[in-house]
Amino acid sequence: MALPWQETWSMAWSALRASRLRSLLTILSMVIGNASVITLVGIGQGTQRLASENLDSLGTNVLFVVPGDGRRSSTARPRTLVLEDAEAIASQAPSVRRVAPQISSNQVVQVEGRSTSVPVYGVTPEFLLVRQFDMERGRFITQADVDGSRSVVALGSTLASKLSPNADPLGQRIRIGNNSFAVIGVMEEKGSFLGENRDEVAYVPLGTMVNRVTGRDPTYGVSLTVISVEANGPGSVNAANFQITNLLQQRHKMNDFTVRTQKEATAIVNTITGGLTILLGSVGGISLLVGGVGIMNIMLVAVSERTAEVGLRKALGARRRDVLLQFLIEAAVLASMGGVIGSGLGLGAVAVAAAVTPLPAFVGPGTVLLTVAVSGGIGVFFGVVPARRAARLDPIVALRGL
Repeated sequence: MALPWQETWSMAWSALRASRLRSLLTILSMVIGNASVITLVGIGQGTQRLASENLDSLGTNVLFVVPGDGRRSSTARPRTLVLEDAEAIASQAPSVRRVAPQISSNQVVQVEGRSTSVPVYGVTPEFLLVRQFDMERGRFITQADVDGSRSVVALGSTLASKLSPNADPLGQRIRIGNNSFAVIGVMEEKGSFLGENRDEVAYVPLGTMVNRVTGRDPTYGVSLTVISVEANGPGSVNAANFQITNLLQQRHKMNDFTVRTQKEATAIVNTITGGLTILLGSVGGISLLVGGVGIMNIMLVAVSERTAEVGLRKALGARRRDVLLQFLIEAAVLASMGGVIGSGLGLGAVAVAAAVTPLPAFVGPGTVLLTVAVSGGIGVFFGVVPARRAARLDPIVALRGL
């Protein structure tokens, strides 16, 4: 007759308590494994969330047109994007709401003996709306600034702090290259994206950028670094992409440009960060497997030490499955307790990482439950060999040790 489940559980728990130090050391191996998995997965998911948040800050219906198709092998110089291309997109693409042409150049910015090399963007007023930037104080570039090539500049928040750490930069004059500019505004903090600190940038009128900083291309005129395009809505992105592509192909007579959508960028980034999360989780999973091997070794030692006990139980009527179940319960308890404690430590490590770094590290409850379940499963899996060995002991041979 099989033993009641409750009695088998009680005997397994009593055996674990009888060898407290051994049980604690075994649990420790699983604690390390589970904590590693939770921490690494939390960091991976935090990286994925941070990348998605940065991409979302660009706008869900924004497209970027850049020179080059990424496949050209010819040595012939492709025709660059020019200001007329941006104007054509704005006037001839029905699915486009706004267009923000941009010229980028690294320049030395100076004020009162302090200088730094930063990106300088030549932009139009549409940049603020298309790229979803906000002003902290002052104003942004206006169309009058662009048309009149005025010497005015709006500063990113970090750049403003660097140039004027103890004073309000509004109204001050700074030098960009060899030209003097009046500070008219400070941008609201935007953060970094793809390795670029968007708060350490100076924004000047596009006309001023062309006439006083970068100059005109002798062949193509006003060459642009990028054209940011805002579609009429998220549902118009594909139509806008199609219209822009056809329009520029007709104008250039060749595919010397690339149109990228925010969705494409999000898909690429999610694929990369998702792979990173899987990789980090796999590294932590190796620690769990090592802990499982430790459980098997400890349980094999326990079986050897308790041979006489197993023989006595079988002589008194215990069946193989009773002995098997007891040792499996012991292995599962050790692994599950290690899973619970390790998950708690891992969640603590993730919380610390989220508090002291810009990374929004987090772990969902489903991940925690799955990790604990996997931990218990590993305990059962690696406990099968010792449990079967104990269950198959010949009671007569086992009793010789008494």
